[in-house]
Amino acid sequence: MSELEKIVIGKESLPALILTILFMIIIPIVFFIYWRKKHKDQTKMSYLIAGMIGFLISARVLELGVHYVCLISKNPISHFLNTNTWAYALYGIVMAGIFEECGRYVIFKSIMKKHRTRENVVLYGIGHGGMEIFTVILPAMITYLVIVVLFSSGNIQNALKTLKMTKDNIFVILPAIKAAATFNFITMVLSIIERLLTMFIQIGLTVIVYVDVINTNKVKLLLAIVLHMLVDLFPVLYQRKVLSLGIAEIWLACWCIIIIFMALRLYRNENRIDA
Repeated sequence: MSELEKIVIGKESLPALILTILFMIIIPIVFFIYWRKKHKDQTKMSYLIAGMIGFLISARVLELGVHYVCLISKNPISHFLNTNTWAYALYGIVMAGIFEECGRYVIFKSIMKKHRTRENVVLYGIGHGGMEIFTVILPAMITYLVIVVLFSSGNIQNALKTLKMTKDNIFVILPAIKAAATFNFITMVLSIIERLLTMFIQIGLTVIVYVDVINTNKVKLLLAIVLHMLVDLFPVLYQRKVLSLGIAEIWLACWCIIIIFMALRLYRNENRIDA
């Protein structure tokens, strides 16, 4: 616990986290309001809901189920993946690419067969990306905020008791405490930029997958999976402390430009992406 006693909460941590949480809530709402207002007659709310549910099922239920076996449970596979950075990174990007892109494909192919307009495709992507923020990013930021508030009180033992830290889970909670303590306005700006880029990427990948459904071939589905894997590669390596946050953000921005360029060409080439 001596390492914990050395942790000092930065002065910027609390206001930066509060602002970050507010922006994370605002980002998907602004995307939705803008697109819905611009294309009210061409969009259906069912596509937004489908995107949200699609992310929950593919990423937060099915993919997490595999993660439980391969990363969380104690077995030879989880031990190998958790102790080998490159194996962990490869596993992570493959799982994310397959589950999320195949999830989009299955939903478009088997469920969302009506009102197949290109405007609805974008709305689905907004729902997918928005739900990622609400179920992955926001909980993490709120956790950081709780940590900052608890440690700011000055009673470290009480904070650790509230966080239920033990010798068994310290390796999980300690990195979160360090991240919360060092969170500042620069981290806030980078986090907001990362979410904006990711929202555009999710929309772009949705367009690519849907065009694959309409054209009844698996080329663009495979392309979307590979692109998703490439997008996630540097962020995963950043999480494993192989790369800096700045390099990961630049990587993300480059792939965002590439994916949006591809998606725009497909979007503009279809007056109506309609089956």
